[in-house]
Amino acid sequence: MSPSSNGNGPSRPQRHSDEARGRPELIAIVTEGAGVRITPSGASAAPGTDVSRLHDLAAAPDITMTPLFGADEDRLVARLSGGPAAPGPAGTRGTVGGPGVRQSEEAAARMARYYHVDAPEGRLEALAEELRALDVIDSAYVKPAAELAEAVRHPSTRTVIEPINDMAPTGPDAPPATPDFTVRQTYLDAAPAGVDARYAWTRPGGRGSGVRVIDCEWGWRFTHEDLLQNQGGVVAGTGGADTNHGTAVLGEISGDANSFGITGIAADAVISASSFSEPTATAIHAAADRLGPGDIILLEIHRPGPNSGGGGQQGFIAVEWWPDDYEAIRYAVNKGIVVVEAAGNGAEDLDDASYDTPQAGFPTWWHNPFRRRELDSGAVLVGAGAPPPGTHGTSVWGPDRSRLDFSNFGSCVDTQGWGREVTTTGYGDLQAGSNPDFWYTDTFSGTSSASPMVVGVLACVQGVLRAEGRTALSPARARELLRTTGSPQQDAPGRPATQRIGNRPDLRQLIPAALTTAHWTGVQFTGTVPGGQTRTWFTHSWPAHWHVLWTVVPTSPRPGAPQLRWHVKVERASDATATYWIDVTNLVGEPVAFEARFAVLGW
Repeated sequence: MSPSSNGNGPSRPQRHSDEARGRPELIAIVTEGAGVRITPSGASAAPGTDVSRLHDLAAAPDITMTPLFGADEDRLVARLSGGPAAPGPAGTRGTVGGPGVRQSEEAAARMARYYHVDAPEGRLEALAEELRALDVIDSAYVKPAAELAEAVRHPSTRTVIEPINDMAPTGPDAPPATPDFTVRQTYLDAAPAGVDARYAWTRPGGRGSGVRVIDCEWGWRFTHEDLLQNQGGVVAGTGGADTNHGTAVLGEISGDANSFGITGIAADAVISASSFSEPTATAIHAAADRLGPGDIILLEIHRPGPNSGGGGQQGFIAVEWWPDDYEAIRYAVNKGIVVVEAAGNGAEDLDDASYDTPQAGFPTWWHNPFRRRELDSGAVLVGAGAPPPGTHGTSVWGPDRSRLDFSNFGSCVDTQGWGREVTTTGYGDLQAGSNPDFWYTDTFSGTSSASPMVVGVLACVQGVLRAEGRTALSPARARELLRTTGSPQQDAPGRPATQRIGNRPDLRQLIPAALTTAHWTGVQFTGTVPGGQTRTWFTHSWPAHWHVLWTVVPTSPRPGAPQLRWHVKVERASDATATYWIDVTNLVGEPVAFEARFAVLGW
């Protein structure tokens, strides 16, 4: 746990500090097949490969090159073993034909070639250009600093409007016993105003029991009076001294279920933290290595995209747009971990064609992940919607569930949460005093408040599924259900619902949908096997959460003895789909025609 999580601390932290943001990161990817290895003492490569200049750079006293994902290819493959692969070629459900290609090993091989280059900030761009000129470097690019949501600008005038998450501890001093603030947490209530967490709590496991969550950002206060149960502390990196933002996130998800203060949406989930004191992709990867299928990672950051530059956080976008962050997110999704990612506070249309153009130095395999065609990170992207008018006496944000003016939007945004007026732990504008362990806020905001709301919802669903003995939602299934259930987005003046941020989750709809099962049978394909031989067929893009049984039945009558034997093998082609490989052996001397029948026993 970070030192800032201990003791009482000052009465007011420094706001807009450097601890609320990262620093630019230079990422280099070595050329495939060159056998390049970089250590603090220099660089080496396969015989005949010139790494002299790379060696000089790696050995320079003001430059440090370290493996971004902290492991070699063999270890990365081992950590992915048993997990599904990144998406291969698209296919139609149940089509007989080309399967999704298993790419876990390919992804691990790529990840092993990523290096983080630490150097003086003023040298990063020139150093990236020099690295790109080397034959042994495939790609090199500089990522702008990632930030928390601190201030926004009007998308047309670019004039500064009211900052968000800049609250001061101006609330009344904490009394001897903190009052019950749950009446102010109307996001816990029934839809459409809330996510109906109270309904989830009536179900076994409905507070997130058995689910692990890791929040990725900078600082947290795990000693807060309402964060003493089911808290795992900082498990990777070093927590910063500015803890309000992370503390607010923790409270929204997992605030203790007690008689005072606030209550988290999923109070029984175990929540930990991975700090961006490390490079962002490293912190995401470290979180993924500590979790398993059905667990959840939350990404509470965004960074300036190609349309930024107007000041504030105008043009900031979701971090999956950068190749290494994409790889880290996909690594987690490949393990069955649900990644919830803030869409960003940049007031950007993520469908804009400008995002199709790679940044200088991006690898050639990169395509715009916001399109979700050639590349799809698998993350759940979350936009910020307006709370119900009148919440906390405020009615200035627009119609309930309408897009807030700062929220990014687009076809890739899956769902929304409250982007204003969230009551939770931290900051001190609702209750303050000399000890930050007793601080609460009424105004946590941004995609920063929307995203943990969705995490809490998903943790409730996963807890119910575990209690029922059911398989946890895969990342793809979680995204699908969030898109097909919930309270619809509404129009606001100048911000129509066509500027998609998605539905607000409704656990009263979501839990039954996750528990629903259906059954049906059919014939998927037919074929013929020559006498005494074995042939293999495959059928791909079946939803991975379905339970499918296969039977091969001869259609060429021949009484007296078995004609065919079959064996079914399965490939988890992606987190969303499965491919079935069916070996059919002819046990007689003449050709036998057959039909392959399927039975879906539940989905």
